[in-house]
Amino acid sequence: MKKSKAFLSYSILALVIYAAVQVMISSGMIDAYYQNMLVTMCINIMLAVSLHIVIGITGQFSIGHAGFMAVGAYFSAIATMKFGLPFPVAILIGAVVAGLAGLLVGVPSLRLKGDYLAIATLGFAEIIRIVFVNVEFVGGAAGMVVNQMSNWTYAYVGVILTILVIANFTNSRHGRGCISIREDEIAADAMGINTTYYKVVAFTIGSAFAGVAGAIYAHNFFIIQPTTFGFLKSFDILILVVLGGLGSLSGSVIAAVFLTFVTTYLANFPETRMIIYSLVLIIVMLYRPTGLLGTKEITSVFKFGKRGGSSA
Repeated sequence: MKKSKAFLSYSILALVIYAAVQVMISSGMIDAYYQNMLVTMCINIMLAVSLHIVIGITGQFSIGHAGFMAVGAYFSAIATMKFGLPFPVAILIGAVVAGLAGLLVGVPSLRLKGDYLAIATLGFAEIIRIVFVNVEFVGGAAGMVVNQMSNWTYAYVGVILTILVIANFTNSRHGRGCISIREDEIAADAMGINTTYYKVVAFTIGSAFAGVAGAIYAHNFFIIQPTTFGFLKSFDILILVVLGGLGSLSGSVIAAVFLTFVTTYLANFPETRMIIYSLVLIIVMLYRPTGLLGTKEITSVFKFGKRGGSSA
């Protein structure tokens, strides 16, 4: 009963936030520049939360998340620009194809651990980027022009769905299985938990929502290029999760919002932005090595009590 009331309360809060922002957009209080910032913020939240389920919940070190974002971006763009499909259908296609890509990569690579897994996922992301560079059907290295179809509504709905699905997965039996793998994979395997199965499931879900973020990204910035989805983009997403706290969904959201503001307001000062990025990370690693929230959550909707876990 308490959980239902908490869920209802935060659902109402989510609707109020959406309505308030939508009213400000309709009245002109939020111009095109800030609308773009809001959409970018939502994209970063989806990317951070979708990687959170892989690294923070399952404990698998993946640095190829930009590859799944690229798959979602390109396949959704193909759906709208080449076949004239509606944008919601294109988002679904991007999510499904990215999820299948995550499944295909996850089955062989998630048998690896630590640095080997990181190298395997990074290799996949680079393979995807090179493939798109050499496919003229999607514009090759020059990129693909995409009509702007994303807006605040699509981005916000994407964030809510991403958070709801991953939060509920985390608090389910499957999520507890993933957490046990993060804590001690050998012990989990000894207790009869199918560790490979749970790792692949979490990886596939994270990949699918990265595809959703990619689809919204592709239809917000008019053009997508393979260079956008290089390994530096994967590291940017990784920073969001590490800064927020490995194992904290709320932390990933807070870090994504904070760094989006920093990036937007310092866009004309790239050197200053990188200095601030570096200083923030150094300070966090020195004084808060587990991230801003560690493994804690700030709301009872996503977390019902403290999740046990080792510091990361």
